[in-house]
Amino acid sequence: MATWDVVIVGGGSAGLSAALMLGRSRRGVLVVDGGRPRNAPAQHMHGVLGRDHTSPLDLLAAGRAELTRYDVAIESGEVAGASLIETDASGDAGALFEVELDSGERHLARRLLVATGLRDELPDIPGLADQWGRGVVLCPYCDGWEVRDRRIAVIASSAANAHQAQLMRQLSADVVFCTQGAVLTPSARAGLDARGIAVEDRSVTEVLADESGRLRGIRLEDGSQWEADAVFVAPRAVPHDDLLRQLRARSMRQGGADQVLVDEDGRTSVRGLYAAGNVVGPRSSVPWAMSSGSLTGAAINADLVDEDVRNALDARG
Repeated sequence: MATWDVVIVGGGSAGLSAALMLGRSRRGVLVVDGGRPRNAPAQHMHGVLGRDHTSPLDLLAAGRAELTRYDVAIESGEVAGASLIETDASGDAGALFEVELDSGERHLARRLLVATGLRDELPDIPGLADQWGRGVVLCPYCDGWEVRDRRIAVIASSAANAHQAQLMRQLSADVVFCTQGAVLTPSARAGLDARGIAVEDRSVTEVLADESGRLRGIRLEDGSQWEADAVFVAPRAVPHDDLLRQLRARSMRQGGADQVLVDEDGRTSVRGLYAAGNVVGPRSSVPWAMSSGSLTGAAINADLVDEDVRNALDARG
């Protein structure tokens, strides 16, 4: 059974960025990646400095290639489970995790980093999922520029999505906000009206495509239609945090959902267990995920250095 300084679960932007920092610190690192990045449906990334308008899959491939310079191993697969088999509640001794892959292979790790991301739970509207990552998108900063001055429909998941419509109004004068039954405050409705954003209180019942599969608009509950060149939605973010919860990391209700808690360095409440990226922060930005992974990787290395010092002192008696 191999022993690693760090096992990283998840090979997306956060996981690979952490691996880069750790590899450059001469740590033995294993990255286990299931190969299902959140942004796989997207053809391009936007707002990523030096990588604007390039494929997110190309970014990950380049990251993997860069890691070959360092003591980082990457294995395709899923982690079936993990257990904390050795620790000291006082914090003076290190942690040791046993990690089991779906292949049955087992590894030991002094530190465990979970960077498994999240999945987007889309509104249950016929035709919407078929357009996800193409005609239907999430982030005004990631995808808004590409549809500037076009016809935009924003489908609400809650009244708070009125702000999403306001962000899109910065990019187009033709924006409709579909409330889907959400009750707007008078001030929110007045703000939409003041900037010329149409408010549609009839529910959207279908997202429409033409014969080539390209988005062409939305259908409302009375059968009428709005033509649209892009639809923005706000899916429910569901973190892939089963492993963190299995290891009993503390969570708290935040923003209407239970979120595993981490400090600014990515530490969870469990000694030696870290988390980075979308699994503990449902932002859609690739640069943010990369930053989270990079900072957490550096924090893990510092933690291991402290342990190495204690071990060296203990060895000297």
